[in-house]
Amino acid sequence: MHALIVYCHPNSESFSKAVLGQVLGTLDYQQVTYDVIDLYEEDFQPVLTHSELGGYMDTSQNQRGLERHIEALQRCDTLIFVYPTWWYGLPAMIKGWLDRVFVPGVAFKLTEDGAIKPSLQNIKKLAVFTTCGAPKWLSFLIGTPGKKTILRGVRLLCSPWVKTRYVAHYNMDSSTAKSRHRHLQKIDRKTRGLCKA
Repeated sequence: MHALIVYCHPNSESFSKAVLGQVLGTLDYQQVTYDVIDLYEEDFQPVLTHSELGGYMDTSQNQRGLERHIEALQRCDTLIFVYPTWWYGLPAMIKGWLDRVFVPGVAFKLTEDGAIKPSLQNIKKLAVFTTCGAPKWLSFLIGTPGKKTILRGVRLLCSPWVKTRYVAHYNMDSSTAKSRHRHLQKIDRKTRGLCKA
């Protein structure tokens, strides 16, 4: 097993950072190798520019400047996202990462009839570890668009037998030390489960 963890939070003292720490601690304990992409730490530019959009279909140029991210994506068999859910969805930084990294020739190929042929068959496990300010019932009422983007959209580009995990700490804005501790324990269990799957 080799994991890629894509981490996204602007505050280095956030609870999301504690979640990342738990994931990495569990992977270390399980002796699993991994790469971490910390989008804010490296000042990742999420905006798909006009020129990038113009060359989006050109596989000879649509990977320029993103080689390290693409290599890490193609090297892993487990892809884990750690981020806060904002407005029921993905932070702009994560969405921008998907826009710029999951390009033709990397994440998929387009057939002559316009069908999408998945290219990330190397990814056998896909996980989202997130926090939500809203309660669980409201998140589900809205439709959890962030969860669907990853566990439905990204999933389609992975191995057809990909195993998924989704763990969210709901009511984060009114969380307690006890609820956060319980959540980290759950993250530990789910991460260990990924190592055994």
